[in-house]
Amino acid sequence: MRLARFLCLQARANALANHRLGRAIATLPAADWSAPRTSFFPSLAGTLNHVLAVDRYYIAALQRDPDPRAAWADFVPCPDVGTWRTQQRASDERLIAYCDALDDAALDAVIELPRRDHVQRERAGHVLAHLFNHQVHHRGQAHAMLAGTAAAPPQLDEFLMPSEAHLRAADMAELGWDEAAVYGSA
Repeated sequence: MRLARFLCLQARANALANHRLGRAIATLPAADWSAPRTSFFPSLAGTLNHVLAVDRYYIAALQRDPDPRAAWADFVPCPDVGTWRTQQRASDERLIAYCDALDDAALDAVIELPRRDHVQRERAGHVLAHLFNHQVHHRGQAHAMLAGTAAAPPQLDEFLMPSEAHLRAADMAELGWDEAAVYGSA
Protein backbone atom coordinates (compact mmCIF):
# COMPACT_ATOMS: atom_id res chain seq x y z
CA MET A 1 0.00 0.00 0.00
CA ARG A 2 1.29 3.44 -0.88
CA LEU A 3 1.80 5.83 2.02
CA ALA A 4 -0.58 8.44 0.56
CA ARG A 5 -3.32 5.79 0.36
CA PHE A 6 -2.67 4.76 3.96
CA LEU A 7 -3.02 8.38 5.09
CA CYS A 8 -6.42 8.57 3.38
CA LEU A 9 -7.51 5.60 5.47
CA GLN A 10 -5.97 7.11 8.60
CA ALA A 11 -7.89 10.37 8.05
CA ARG A 12 -11.13 8.40 7.81
CA ALA A 13 -10.22 6.29 10.85
CA ASN A 14 -9.77 9.50 12.83
CA ALA A 15 -13.09 10.87 11.61
CA LEU A 16 -14.89 7.63 12.47
CA ALA A 17 -13.35 7.58 15.95
CA ASN A 18 -14.36 11.21 16.53
CA HIS A 19 -17.87 10.36 15.31
CA ARG A 20 -18.18 7.44 17.72
CA LEU A 21 -16.71 9.37 20.63
CA GLY A 22 -19.02 12.32 20.02
CA ARG A 23 -22.05 10.05 19.77
CA ALA A 24 -21.20 8.44 23.12
CA ILE A 25 -20.62 11.78 24.85
CA ALA A 26 -23.90 13.13 23.44
CA THR A 27 -25.79 10.53 25.50
CA LEU A 28 -24.53 12.10 28.74
CA PRO A 29 -26.12 14.95 30.67
CA ALA A 30 -24.92 18.31 29.33
CA ALA A 31 -22.95 19.05 32.52
CA ASP A 32 -20.68 16.05 31.85
CA TRP A 33 -19.15 17.88 28.86
CA SER A 34 -17.21 20.24 31.13
CA ALA A 35 -17.24 18.27 34.39
CA PRO A 36 -13.78 17.97 36.01
CA ARG A 37 -11.97 14.74 35.21
CA THR A 38 -8.48 13.35 35.62
CA SER A 39 -6.38 13.95 32.52
CA PHE A 40 -3.90 16.39 30.98
CA PHE A 41 -6.82 18.65 29.98
CA PRO A 42 -9.13 17.98 32.94
CA SER A 43 -12.47 17.65 31.12
CA LEU A 44 -13.95 16.18 27.98
CA ALA A 45 -14.51 19.73 26.74
CA GLY A 46 -10.92 20.77 27.38
CA THR A 47 -9.47 17.68 25.77
CA LEU A 48 -11.63 17.60 22.66
CA ASN A 49 -11.49 21.36 22.12
CA HIS A 50 -7.70 21.05 22.24
CA VAL A 51 -7.81 18.33 19.57
CA LEU A 52 -10.02 20.51 17.38
CA ALA A 53 -7.89 23.64 17.80
CA VAL A 54 -4.70 21.76 16.94
CA ASP A 55 -6.39 20.06 13.97
CA ARG A 56 -7.42 23.44 12.60
CA TYR A 57 -3.91 24.87 12.90
CA TYR A 58 -2.13 21.95 11.23
CA ILE A 59 -4.76 21.51 8.52
CA ALA A 60 -4.56 25.23 7.73
CA ALA A 61 -0.79 24.91 7.40
CA LEU A 62 -1.05 21.76 5.27
CA GLN A 63 -3.55 23.44 2.97
CA ARG A 64 -1.35 26.53 2.82
CA ASP A 65 -3.93 28.93 4.22
CA PRO A 66 -2.52 32.48 4.27
CA ASP A 67 -2.31 32.63 8.08
CA PRO A 68 -2.45 29.24 9.85
CA ARG A 69 -1.85 30.97 13.19
CA ALA A 70 -5.26 32.59 12.86
CA ALA A 71 -6.84 29.12 12.94
CA TRP A 72 -5.28 28.74 16.40
CA ALA A 73 -5.61 32.31 17.67
CA ASP A 74 -9.23 32.71 16.58
CA PHE A 75 -10.38 29.36 17.94
CA VAL A 76 -13.39 29.60 20.26
CA PRO A 77 -13.87 26.47 22.39
CA CYS A 78 -17.11 24.62 21.73
CA PRO A 79 -19.52 25.14 24.63
CA ASP A 80 -21.24 21.78 24.20
CA VAL A 81 -20.77 18.40 22.58
CA GLY A 82 -23.21 19.15 19.73
CA THR A 83 -21.19 22.17 18.63
CA TRP A 84 -17.96 20.19 18.97
CA ARG A 85 -19.36 17.33 16.87
CA THR A 86 -20.35 19.70 14.07
CA GLN A 87 -17.05 21.55 14.07
CA GLN A 88 -14.91 18.42 14.45
CA ARG A 89 -16.76 16.79 11.57
CA ALA A 90 -16.01 19.81 9.36
CA SER A 91 -12.35 19.65 10.38
CA ASP A 92 -12.24 15.91 9.74
CA GLU A 93 -13.78 16.37 6.29
CA ARG A 94 -11.18 19.02 5.47
CA LEU A 95 -8.39 16.64 6.49
CA ILE A 96 -9.92 13.82 4.45
CA ALA A 97 -10.10 16.08 1.39
CA TYR A 98 -6.46 17.05 1.85
CA CYS A 99 -5.36 13.43 2.17
CA ASP A 100 -7.49 12.32 -0.78
CA ALA A 101 -5.62 14.83 -2.97
CA LEU A 102 -2.17 13.61 -1.87
CA ASP A 103 0.25 11.60 -3.90
CA ASP A 104 3.46 10.17 -2.55
CA ALA A 105 5.51 13.08 -3.92
CA ALA A 106 3.32 15.64 -2.10
CA LEU A 107 4.29 14.05 1.21
CA ASP A 108 7.79 15.48 0.72
CA ALA A 109 6.53 19.05 0.21
CA VAL A 110 7.78 21.45 2.86
CA ILE A 111 5.04 22.88 5.04
CA GLU A 112 5.55 26.13 6.93
CA LEU A 113 4.29 26.15 10.51
CA PRO A 114 4.34 29.70 11.84
CA ARG A 115 5.15 29.67 15.54
CA ARG A 116 5.30 32.54 18.01
CA ASP A 117 8.96 33.36 17.35
CA HIS A 118 9.91 31.45 14.18
CA VAL A 119 8.62 29.50 11.21
CA GLN A 120 9.08 25.76 11.56
CA ARG A 121 9.51 23.87 8.28
CA GLU A 122 8.56 20.20 8.06
CA ARG A 123 7.68 17.76 5.31
CA ALA A 124 3.94 17.21 4.86
CA GLY A 125 4.27 13.51 5.73
CA HIS A 126 5.86 14.37 9.06
CA VAL A 127 3.17 16.95 9.83
CA LEU A 128 0.46 14.39 9.07
CA ALA A 129 2.16 11.74 11.21
CA HIS A 130 2.29 14.20 14.09
CA LEU A 131 -1.32 15.28 13.59
CA PHE A 132 -2.66 11.72 13.55
CA ASN A 133 -0.61 10.78 16.59
CA HIS A 134 -1.85 13.88 18.41
CA GLN A 135 -5.46 12.98 17.69
CA VAL A 136 -5.06 9.38 18.82
CA HIS A 137 -3.23 10.45 21.98
CA HIS A 138 -5.80 12.95 23.22
CA ARG A 139 -8.82 11.05 21.92
CA GLY A 140 -7.55 8.13 24.01
CA GLN A 141 -7.60 10.40 27.06
CA ALA A 142 -11.21 11.38 26.32
CA HIS A 143 -12.05 7.72 25.80
CA ALA A 144 -10.62 6.90 29.23
CA MET A 145 -12.60 9.75 30.78
CA LEU A 146 -15.79 8.15 29.51
CA ALA A 147 -15.07 5.14 31.71
CA GLY A 148 -16.00 7.34 34.67
CA THR A 149 -19.41 8.21 33.22
CA ALA A 150 -22.65 6.43 32.40
CA ALA A 151 -21.63 6.23 28.70
CA ALA A 152 -19.76 3.16 27.56
CA PRO A 153 -16.48 4.08 25.85
CA PRO A 154 -16.97 3.19 22.16
CA GLN A 155 -14.78 0.92 20.05
CA LEU A 156 -12.33 3.14 18.17
CA ASP A 157 -9.72 0.97 16.53
CA GLU A 158 -10.94 -1.43 13.86
CA PHE A 159 -11.36 0.95 10.92
CA LEU A 160 -8.11 0.18 9.10
CA MET A 161 -8.91 -3.49 8.51
CA PRO A 162 -10.98 -4.06 5.35
CA SER A 163 -12.23 -7.42 6.67
CA GLU A 164 -13.98 -5.72 9.59
CA ALA A 165 -16.57 -3.91 7.46
CA HIS A 166 -19.40 -5.48 9.45
CA LEU A 167 -18.17 -3.67 12.59
CA ARG A 168 -18.47 -0.23 11.01
CA ALA A 169 -21.34 -0.57 8.54
CA ALA A 170 -23.79 1.58 10.54
CA ASP A 171 -21.18 4.28 11.15
CA MET A 172 -20.15 4.29 7.49
CA ALA A 173 -23.80 4.83 6.55
CA GLU A 174 -24.17 7.64 9.12
CA LEU A 175 -21.06 9.33 7.72
CA GLY A 176 -22.21 8.87 4.13
CA TRP A 177 -19.21 6.74 3.21
CA ASP A 178 -19.18 3.77 0.87
CA GLU A 179 -17.05 0.75 1.77
CA ALA A 180 -15.98 0.11 -1.83
CA ALA A 181 -15.07 3.77 -2.36
CA VAL A 182 -12.95 3.83 0.79
CA TYR A 183 -11.25 0.43 0.45
CA GLY A 184 -11.63 -0.37 -3.24
CA SER A 185 -13.11 -3.57 -4.54
CA ALA A 186 -12.08 -6.84 -2.90
